[in-house]
Amino acid sequence: MDPSQRSVMIFDGDCGFCRRWIARWKHATGDRVEYVPYQEAGPRFPQIAAERFAQAVHLVEPDGRVSFAAEAAFRALGSAPGGGWLLFLYRYLPLFAPISETLYRWVANHRDFADRVTTLLWGHQVVPPGETRTVRLFLRCMGAVYAVAFLSLWVQVDGLIGVHGILPAKQYLAAASSQLGAIRYWALPTLCWFGSGDLALHLICAGGVLCAALAIFGLLPAPALIGAWIGYLSLATVGQDFLHFQWDSLLLEAGFVAILLAPWQIRLRGGERAHPHSHAALWLGRWLLFRLMFASAVVKLASGDPTWHSLTALDYHYFTQPLPPWTAWYFNLLPQWFEKLSVLFMFAVEGLAPFLIFGPRRLRFTAAGAIASLQLLILITGNYGFFNLLALSLCVLLLDDGFLSGIWHGVRRGPIPSGAEPAVRSRPKGGTGPARRHPWPRRIVVLALFLLSLVPMTRALQLPTGWLGPIKEVYRWSSPLQLVNSYGLFAVMTTERPEILVEGSRDGEHWKPYEFRYKPGALDRRPRFVIAHMPRLDWQMWFAALGDYRQNRWFLAFCQRLLQGSTDVTALLAEDPFAGDPPRYLRARVFLYRFTTPAQRRQDHAWWTRTLRGPYVPTLTLVDDKLEAVSQSPSP
Repeated sequence: MDPSQRSVMIFDGDCGFCRRWIARWKHATGDRVEYVPYQEAGPRFPQIAAERFAQAVHLVEPDGRVSFAAEAAFRALGSAPGGGWLLFLYRYLPLFAPISETLYRWVANHRDFADRVTTLLWGHQVVPPGETRTVRLFLRCMGAVYAVAFLSLWVQVDGLIGVHGILPAKQYLAAASSQLGAIRYWALPTLCWFGSGDLALHLICAGGVLCAALAIFGLLPAPALIGAWIGYLSLATVGQDFLHFQWDSLLLEAGFVAILLAPWQIRLRGGERAHPHSHAALWLGRWLLFRLMFASAVVKLASGDPTWHSLTALDYHYFTQPLPPWTAWYFNLLPQWFEKLSVLFMFAVEGLAPFLIFGPRRLRFTAAGAIASLQLLILITGNYGFFNLLALSLCVLLLDDGFLSGIWHGVRRGPIPSGAEPAVRSRPKGGTGPARRHPWPRRIVVLALFLLSLVPMTRALQLPTGWLGPIKEVYRWSSPLQLVNSYGLFAVMTTERPEILVEGSRDGEHWKPYEFRYKPGALDRRPRFVIAHMPRLDWQMWFAALGDYRQNRWFLAFCQRLLQGSTDVTALLAEDPFAGDPPRYLRARVFLYRFTTPAQRRQDHAWWTRTLRGPYVPTLTLVDDKLEAVSQSPSP
């Protein structure tokens, strides 16, 4: 850029606080603005009194216009790409200008204090260290989450939605085709339109694992993440009841953010060869984490559930959660005062920490640490599939390369001396400004997704949505792609644990139970850790027990497959008590389960106690391969 066409920012070169922030502004504006200490530039601008230089920064523009203080800062930053919004607010938002100037004067008069606050909030490194390594780590983490999700589903897909599964995808698509007509391809976006048999489902799972592996190793990152997203959307679309969990939607939404961040190159590169990422997409990922956490706090408070309001939810949570591991039995013994403090901690993390996401870097780190701590506590006390891994992956987006370099430096060479945070080069070699920005189409997509996300966020806050206008219709129209979704976990805490015990019989007198792999059954069987695996039938059994079989159409289909002796379905269970020769009758009863006390466990080594509530479904049998209720129970 022609030096004669540049504005000149004049600052106090003897002020350390000034030098730190001038370095940040220079990083933003590049060579569009020349920065000169007034100790050197004073003679060049005799029209400005020398004593004024020490009071505030001055900006001299090529046309001779001189501004100072907050206005000078905003006019200088307005020359940076995307930096004009502050100058717009200064010019047109009422009270913004006088408030800005008042704050500027206060900071200028208290520079030592402002310098300490700067160190507290930003660290010793005020110039943004960039997020190149951070984005690369996030993309690899997303590959790992995809791999877990596909592998977990792959081993269950035949029994869940295969040809002989509980809810066959082939039948689902056939029914949709007859009812929806040509619009079916948009209403149900899935590769299964090309084939929905067992082989097709396995090929999609295999392709998803392959794409996930490529993403983990940083090979063809953009195509790999696009392939994984399309594959998972295809399975989620035909998965019906078994793939309608919030973390399935979260994976697709986070996965699309990863696509927007992924470079189109053969492999992820670091250092000076790193491809610049979209900062808008990075903030979209942070906004997603904010929505996930904050909405979860809002729905708990808005539900009116007394256990959340009285801070007693953890009195019930550990034994009523869908799949408690053995650690939950011990956490259930904690004193009530500690559990109440834990609920307060949860509300602080979900309701307050998300706002730190939009603060300076050290506040973002605090938010990341708080959210990650909560996720780790959930991970060691519950089984929630890949949800915790996915939430932890989103926390990565709150970090930056300076933080990651500090960790790597600490691992390699020990602790970093105070005040010596490692600098990270975030621009290509030879660059004098911020990293190259992505073309407008990607920014338009990010803006569109942000606007669409206002619909579920407004609804979570229970605010009127009329002000959103046509955005609501676009949100509804785009919902099949699951690009933007609503969140809010455990709005109401269940205070009892009903469990369905499914039993079969050949003669109607002697009944054998079907034991599931992970959900509670036998009283003396130790609750299991599932790690990142998502046993979807076991999870659905938890939901089914909270309602009626008429509300869970899949349950009758499950019973029918058991009576038919479907090996794909019985493979989802711990064992087949009838060894491939299906029973003639099937019944399901509801029991209320509760953890044993320490005394009870010492006495009979049981983890659970239970009491019979009553039947869940009438006794069932097959007539001409159709499920029918036995008019009079064959058993006493």
